[in-house]
Amino acid sequence: MDLFGTAGIRGDVRDRVTTDLALRVGRAVGAHAREAGDRSFVVGRDGRTTGSGLAAAVEAGLAAAGVSVERVGQVPTPALASASRGRRGVMLTASHNPPTDNGIKLFVDGQEYGETAERAVEDRVAAEPGHADWDEWGTRSEADPLPAYRESVVDYAEQFGAPPDETEPLTVAVDCGNGVAAVATPQVLRELGVRVVTLNATVDGHFPGRESKPTAETLTDLRQFVADDGADLGIGHDGDADRIVIVDGDGEVVHEDTVLAILAEAYVRARELADPVVVTTPNASGRIDERVTAAGGRVERVALGYLHDGIADVRDAGGDVAFAAEPWKHVHTAFGDWIDGVASAAVLTRLVAADGLAALREPVTERPYRKESVDCPDDAKSATMERLATTLPERFPETTAATEYGVRLTFPDDAWVLVRPSGTEPYVRVYAESDDVDAVVETATETVRTAVDGVTD
Repeated sequence: MDLFGTAGIRGDVRDRVTTDLALRVGRAVGAHAREAGDRSFVVGRDGRTTGSGLAAAVEAGLAAAGVSVERVGQVPTPALASASRGRRGVMLTASHNPPTDNGIKLFVDGQEYGETAERAVEDRVAAEPGHADWDEWGTRSEADPLPAYRESVVDYAEQFGAPPDETEPLTVAVDCGNGVAAVATPQVLRELGVRVVTLNATVDGHFPGRESKPTAETLTDLRQFVADDGADLGIGHDGDADRIVIVDGDGEVVHEDTVLAILAEAYVRARELADPVVVTTPNASGRIDERVTAAGGRVERVALGYLHDGIADVRDAGGDVAFAAEPWKHVHTAFGDWIDGVASAAVLTRLVAADGLAALREPVTERPYRKESVDCPDDAKSATMERLATTLPERFPETTAATEYGVRLTFPDDAWVLVRPSGTEPYVRVYAESDDVDAVVETATETVRTAVDGVTD
């Protein structure tokens, strides 16, 4: 059984994330938690039409396993994560996936389950866990964590930057994508003194306004609005508000690694840490290293989808994690150890109010960056990557190779190319940052296609 990907369990509700699976996962995770001495869960869901039924199935499984459930309804994933502090949590969400999908994400004390805990749950699901005795079943209650969560984000963000000028407030356009960001980000920004204009701010599991995944292509309306109507900043969220995309005043999407670099530098400078570390992923730009080093910190990289493991590793080694992020997803470690797009929106807005987006971007070296995907069947990925560990360095003999997280080649001028298998789709991904990025990507993708063909023919 292979349930968990890099972001929990996720897939089509018609044949993968079914109510039967949700019930079995509920029983399994409940039994696993109970053995560890934890008997309290909080359960939330995003706005997908299948969320209510799947949540009911998970809750039934948890109760049958002998743990109690607090139901919180439709909330952003970061609000659920926050509510899981001191206990465990289950979030029903497929994040940015299409409306036919849903997913199950597990939390303990504000953190996503790590690989070891997920494997333990997966093994229990495969073993068909039974029920607790009839007189040990858990109870169910209801709560609303949103007001406290929103207030905590406001209080946290007020430490950064400066409040907008009351006589000429910052105008921010927020495209909620018909997701549950609609119940958090606009309200938080207004409390911070911002003039907020919303797009697609009605929660609707069909995502009628645009696709749930916020990209330059899906955020066309937001980009046009910001450019035409003079907003200072645009913010786009995905279905559960853990991702964030930033649009500048000209309606252009700010590169995700530039956003990461701005936040990383701000956190290293703002937090008085003995050994400030920013944890990120191998596909993240060298511009992050540049700004973190300039601020007096250092960067540690961890496999994509394993930010929390990277945070734990740095802490275990005595380092202080100032910030952790992969593209579009940020962990504000002084606020909480979960990915939080609402907190990102609040902190960035404060920084922009103080200095302006252009001034924040000015010191960031924005080298050309590209990403491509090469078709590769899931069962061919391992053999393909084995071949690429040899053939890619041969095609780029001037580089230094590292194979810890895929194959990452670094050029003498600090340009780089990374090739790694997707953890969720039948692709091998190619990432590159170079002044000659098109030539680098062309050579790399050609090498990947040759490797895939050699394995599948």
